[in-house]
Amino acid sequence: GILYVAAHLPRPSVSGLPEAAGEELLGLVQALGGRTLGLFSSRRAAQQAAELLRARTDLPVLLQGEEALPLLVRRFREERASCLFGVMSLWQGVDVPGDACQLVVIDRLPFPRPDEPLAAARAAAVDAGGGSGFAAVSVPIAAVRLAQGVGRLIRATGDKGVVAVLDSRLETARGYGPFLRRSLPPFWYTTRPEVARGALERLAKS
Repeated sequence: GILYVAAHLPRPSVSGLPEAAGEELLGLVQALGGRTLGLFSSRRAAQQAAELLRARTDLPVLLQGEEALPLLVRRFREERASCLFGVMSLWQGVDVPGDACQLVVIDRLPFPRPDEPLAAARAAAVDAGGGSGFAAVSVPIAAVRLAQGVGRLIRATGDKGVVAVLDSRLETARGYGPFLRRSLPPFWYTTRPEVARGALERLAKS
C-alpha cells in the first residue's frame, strides 16, 4: 500500500468539498478508472464529490443514502469501474477485498465534530483542568478513525492500492501530523501527486 498525502492542497477551512480537493480526487480516480472508496467528513462533501465525478466522467458513482448500504456495497464489489462515496458508517463497516477497491480517498482528518456531545464534554473537562482538550481527546479519536478508514484498503493478503488523504495537515501539522501517521499501517509514504497517479495508472493496467 501507498499512503499519499496531498500536502500541496490548501488547509481545509470551509465545509463541503473544496474545489482544489475535488480536482485532486478527480485526477486520482481517473488514473485508476474507478475502484474507489471515498470516505468523507460530511454528507455534503460526499454529494459534491459524486456530482463532480458524474459530471466529468462516465464511471458509475454510488452514493450512500441513494440506496440501501448493503446493496451499494454489493454493487461496488461487482461493478469493477464503480466508486462508492459516503460518510462515517463506511469508515468502519465496508469489507471489499481484492481489486474492486484499490483507492481509498479521505477528504479530511476525522476530528470529532463540535456537535458530538461526548467528545466535546471530555475535551471541555480537560481544558477546564488546564490541559489541551484537542490534544488529549480530539487527536486520539482522529487517530483511531483514520486508522479504521485507511484499513479499508488492505483487507486480504495480496491486496494492494493507494490511500489518498486530501488534507494537507497530515503532513504539515507539526503538533499532531507525525502522531497520526504513526497510528497507520506501515504503507510507503509520499506527498508527490505524480507518484500516486503513476502507481494508480500501473494498477489500472494490471
